[in-house]
Amino acid sequence: MLNRRLVATMAAAAMLVAGWFAGAELAAAQSQDQLVDKYTPLAGSEANAKTLVGGLRDGSDFTINGVKFTTPTGKMGNGEVNIALALAEKKLGTTTPTTQQLQSALVGDAKNPGILALRAEHKGWGQIAQTLGIKLGDVMRSAKAEQHARTERPERHQKPERAERPERPERPEKPERPEKPERPGR
Repeated sequence: MLNRRLVATMAAAAMLVAGWFAGAELAAAQSQDQLVDKYTPLAGSEANAKTLVGGLRDGSDFTINGVKFTTPTGKMGNGEVNIALALAEKKLGTTTPTTQQLQSALVGDAKNPGILALRAEHKGWGQIAQTLGIKLGDVMRSAKAEQHARTERPERHQKPERAERPERPERPEKPERPEKPERPGR
């Protein structure tokens, strides 16, 4: 009896964990696809964007148009990839750089370390942006604004104006209290 309960509990736990992993993979895939769509102009093509985002996520070396990108950082999450590419885009000042310019902005060299090299030195995103002379908040705010503009939403309806409150009627005056009669015998 105890063995059956243990087996049933273990099976339920395994199914729960498998479901959680499937959900996490689905969420990561959707976010990765969104990053690919967002940075396709920066990478030059959708295939290049997939290679760029995938290489940064995996922390592996990759090649785009014959230019080798050696990533000094380890694996990165979707948010970190988004910040790194948004900073690179802002640093370059264009959404359509050459592959060499993109490699220089991300990886850099010994004299001019790139965004990923600075991140490998354990600098925070704010410090990296400050080194580049950029405000991280401005970059991320503009990225969110662009994403918000791209998202198709139905136009919001304006709230109807409130009707004016009718004036309150004046309170009737209270009648004066009659005086108390005097008690006899006092």
